[in-house]
Amino acid sequence: MDIYKTYYKSSLGPIEIRGMQDSILSVDFVEDMLTGDADLPFCLKTCLKQIDEYFSGDRKEFLLNLDPQGTNFQKMVWQQLEKIPYGAVVSYGEIASIIGKPKASRAVGRANGRNPIAIIIPCHRVVGSDGNLTGYGGGLWRKEWLLKHEKGYQPNNIIA
Repeated sequence: MDIYKTYYKSSLGPIEIRGMQDSILSVDFVEDMLTGDADLPFCLKTCLKQIDEYFSGDRKEFLLNLDPQGTNFQKMVWQQLEKIPYGAVVSYGEIASIIGKPKASRAVGRANGRNPIAIIIPCHRVVGSDGNLTGYGGGLWRKEWLLKHEKGYQPNNIIA
């Protein structure tokens, strides 16, 4: 199967979106916007539109066919992340309890860190048990920006 890619220029820097004909495989912050594919399948065009709506404050929920690649445990964690409401936060321990593994908060943290579909699978909404921001593959400053954005604050317009 063919894998397509495109880029979105966000307030937090370039975002690379990769997908197949009918599903999204990854959404990652990257350093540079490279050349994307000219003929994008409908699912990637839809993803671009929905990410743009998210950044403009018009979208709180994504309606996309996702196909993140990972272990069964990682997929179980990522499915729970998708249930975290826009603007809310939960702790790693809370996710561990929800999936029936209350002592697995560190494993949840590792799975969270390996989430291949940033923003859409909202790993930025997971915080430490004390409410502090902890780890984010895109950098804590991006996590803070995303959380402020979802709370309705106007984050500083960062152009990276």
